[in-house]
Amino acid sequence: MALLACTTCTSTYRTSEPIWRCRCGGLLDIIQTPAFDRTKIDYQAPGLWRYRHAIPVENDANIVSLGEGMTPLILQNIGGRPVYFKMDYLQPSGSFKDRGAAVLMSKAKELRVQHIIEDSSGNAGAAIAAYGAAAGISCDIYVPAHTSKQKLAQIKAAGAACIEIPGGREATAIAALHAAEQTYYASHSWNPFFFQGAKTIAFELCEQLGWRAPDIFVAPAGNGTLLLGAALGFSELCKTGVIKNMPKIIAVQAENCAPLATAFAHGNSDFAAVDTAPTQAEGIAVAHPIRGAQILRAVRAGGGEFVTVTEDEISSMLHTLHRRGLYVEPTAAVAAAGVAKQIHNFKTADVVASVFTGHGLKSKV
Repeated sequence: MALLACTTCTSTYRTSEPIWRCRCGGLLDIIQTPAFDRTKIDYQAPGLWRYRHAIPVENDANIVSLGEGMTPLILQNIGGRPVYFKMDYLQPSGSFKDRGAAVLMSKAKELRVQHIIEDSSGNAGAAIAAYGAAAGISCDIYVPAHTSKQKLAQIKAAGAACIEIPGGREATAIAALHAAEQTYYASHSWNPFFFQGAKTIAFELCEQLGWRAPDIFVAPAGNGTLLLGAALGFSELCKTGVIKNMPKIIAVQAENCAPLATAFAHGNSDFAAVDTAPTQAEGIAVAHPIRGAQILRAVRAGGGEFVTVTEDEISSMLHTLHRRGLYVEPTAAVAAAGVAKQIHNFKTADVVASVFTGHGLKSKV
């Protein structure tokens, strides 16, 4: 039986309660016995719902799907080495956030939620708006005023109310948090059901690699949705004996906004307050990640590390990927740039994997 458990106090709640944070104000995680079982995979089900048995949505009638999941896995030459990339920019709304949105909005439907709040730099908002439309749930999406017009257009096209907040990503999060006091917060950072969808990227990757984990998994890190989701998925596979070892996680941040990399370098247990500058990787331009402590623990647990990349390194990698026919957004190039920076530190036999997180058609570049 799954429970919602506070990460700050000892409170627990039933997953049938429409609650997104503890009454003490703390973050909630879903506590359950890992249920992954290869014999229970439904190969006839679309995309990530092939792992239905390991996803905490109770009634199949509440599943909201647009065909997300089971994205291609391709090899790319990075620094003279083959590196696997999940092509999650080919998801229905154009980013990996569709994984979390599908599960979260399915749960919201199951909880009979009629209206939700979300805040986003664009991709999560677009994903929640799309799946909200599919679920018949109205959405208010809070976005920074500087968000790309392409992402704003996508959010509005799904019928969501797009609320532009001046002052950047942190001001947007504060405004959404205040609004969510009165309704359900379908946050990709706060709401634990989002991570239950994000974890399926680890399931798919291991299946596509012949039921083995990569030795190294590289992910861009802002709010940590992808990194924490993947870590959760790998952990469930490890605990159920499907894979033998957790991969080493390499987290990549833009040098212009690197609170977690700074904290990691100084041995801190939570994110560090840092001076920030604009970055083209708007998807990870998060100065105060709410799950910063969890992200740092996840990276340290497997002997991983943080890497930062400059704007020039992001631009160079983005240009390289585009010239290879991979029209991804700048945030997607961050992880590849991180791989290029660290490839000389990997063992020759290491299997390295990462993710192309979002589509270039939605970016300003």
